Amino acid sequence: MADLAAAAWPASRLGEAIEGLARRSGMALEPRVAPAPPPDLPWDNVARTGKWIEATAQWLGLEAEPVTLSYAELDEAIRRAAPALLYVPGDEPRFLALLRFGRRKVGVLGPDMRVHWLDVETIRSTTCQRLEAPFAERLDMVLASAGIPARSYTKARASLLRMQLGSVPIRACWLLRLPPSSSFLQQLRHARIPARLASLLALNLIQMTLFVLSWWIIGRAVLQGQLEWGWLIAWALLLVSMVPFRALATWTQGTLAIYTSSLLKQRLLVGALRIDQDEIRHQGAGQLLGRVIEAEAIESLALSGGFLALSAVVEIAMAAWVLSEGAGGGLHVILLALWLAITCAMCWALYRRLRQWTQKRLSMTHDLVERMTGHRTRLAQERPDRWHFEEDQALERYVELSRWMDNLTAVAGAVVPRGWLLVRLVGLAPAFVAGESSMAATAIGLGGVLLASQALRKVSASLSNLGAAAVAWTQVRALFHAAGKKHIIASPDVAGRFHDAADRDRQRGVIDATGITFRYQDRTSPVLCGCDLHLAPGDRLLLEGPSGSGKSTLAAVLTGLREPDSGLILLDGLDRQTLGAESWRQRIAAAPQFHENHILAGSLAFNLLMGRRWPAEPIDLEQAEQVCRELELGTLLDRMPSGLQQMVGDTGWQLSHGEKSRVFIARALLQDADVIVLDESFASLDPATLQRCLQCVLNRARSVVVIAHP
Repeated sequence: MADLAAAAWPASRLGEAIEGLARRSGMALEPRVAPAPPPDLPWDNVARTGKWIEATAQWLGLEAEPVTLSYAELDEAIRRAAPALLYVPGDEPRFLALLRFGRRKVGVLGPDMRVHWLDVETIRSTTCQRLEAPFAERLDMVLASAGIPARSYTKARASLLRMQLGSVPIRACWLLRLPPSSSFLQQLRHARIPARLASLLALNLIQMTLFVLSWWIIGRAVLQGQLEWGWLIAWALLLVSMVPFRALATWTQGTLAIYTSSLLKQRLLVGALRIDQDEIRHQGAGQLLGRVIEAEAIESLALSGGFLALSAVVEIAMAAWVLSEGAGGGLHVILLALWLAITCAMCWALYRRLRQWTQKRLSMTHDLVERMTGHRTRLAQERPDRWHFEEDQALERYVELSRWMDNLTAVAGAVVPRGWLLVRLVGLAPAFVAGESSMAATAIGLGGVLLASQALRKVSASLSNLGAAAVAWTQVRALFHAAGKKHIIASPDVAGRFHDAADRDRQRGVIDATGITFRYQDRTSPVLCGCDLHLAPGDRLLLEGPSGSGKSTLAAVLTGLREPDSGLILLDGLDRQTLGAESWRQRIAAAPQFHENHILAGSLAFNLLMGRRWPAEPIDLEQAEQVCRELELGTLLDRMPSGLQQMVGDTGWQLSHGEKSRVFIARALLQDADVIVLDESFASLDPATLQRCLQCVLNRARSVVVIAHP
């Protein structure tokens, strides 16, 4: 316990613990100072504490992910969670900064900035001491009466506690890492991708060296007429020695692929949420599907092409060295360099053709998806003789481009290795005919030719894959760069407020908007011009106006989905820059128009509580069902075999138009925000249902803004 006391951080220095843990873990930080936690922060309230930790991590340019563990999973999580913060309850709350892990102990960064190695059992027992206390005395009595020997007492007690408390959730751990929106190079360095790449290069170099050395030994023995058992054994040992290096190289390559792919997927997912709304709105379903397809392609093609290129570089270098030692010497190295340049030129031509072919393929994919999406409209309203209009021309152009692609691919696959063999043999012929080279030099030269031929095949394949990845990148880069957009981050002191009832009694969602002006990029006149709005706590505001008058735009500006060109919006006296984007959206919830709102593939509970908390707790599910029944969705729940856990959306239970509208309203209400903005949410409801749903909204929303047509 003395070691743990020395390694634990007091709650007053929690900001220093986060900063120190990040620096020792090699994470790049923003040039800011970690703040001290407020003195009135209730440490026994894990939600409030977690909000402050997450806000502080964001302030420093990091991400703190709260993790809910079961009692049975805690031991393994402690071993693998680093870098992470672990809350240790007690009379004086403390935190452990888990820095690294070993086989049986965990390296903890202490307040003295030294690493303290603690037993996992010590950490677990201290963390769960209060949880185990109600059961400990009774278990000790049972074990004592059963006569359990001392050597088995600890294991038996731990097993019984695990049986009693195995499923009890423990919310006291926060994983510390770089956010997906940070520099991708920083993420690669933190994941040790460059070091693993260097290891893979070294392993390939060792394999190739052993391969060349093995054939040098057997070739020398054969040419000198001294093929003895010793040479054969040495040759066999060198070949066998390649096996562990090849296995290690394969494992390293797989690890590289997994880590790099995970980082890329995380960044693309973040980019999908941060990409400009207008860019998404102006694209059809087919174009979005094309992006998804190319996102998957860029991962596989870039990685496979990169690994092939790495191996090809090693083999080209080794082939050049072998050729320089054989017949012809430096001349043949020059020939290899020239043929390598010809190979790159052929791959460049293939890349240009591939780019045109891919654009045509994605265009046809877009057209196909759009036609499938609107097939009912076409069947009902389009003339049959125009169903396949312009399709023949598009197919003809696609077939022509495909023919060019196939021809170039076939030429590149056949000419590159075979052409090199022909050129190299022609270059070797003069020395062979003149008898200027020995048999050994000729054999070495032929070996270099074959080695270079294999390397050129890999060069051609790697450049083809990298070219395809470059074409796919043109579709994906918008998502990749969107993830790096900086969003507004509030200071921890501001962002950590407004998360319990006491705070909401003091700050209740007063909105003051003055001189709001907003103009879309493709329009010359502003949609909103000098707009003023005041919303006091408890207000119920109805906004009416014709289509295109700016009602939905005003709602998007109020909720923080759009930035006004000019003007000022204050929420309880704080602007969005001060309060932060996340806190702003937590306090102002919106249900957008029907065509901009969606039922996602998942359970009904997820669709209802996705803006509140997920995974959901029993109290969340209970409140969700209550809200649904108040919104006249009780009959829907009764019809569903699994109730709130029923799968809905495109892959599950299909909801009607009115049912979706009420789910959207329930989703906004369950976010427990200070202000609710409902944009034409009642348009698809009959008068009786509308009256009951409106009454539910008025009873539950603190302040509400309803947008409707007159």
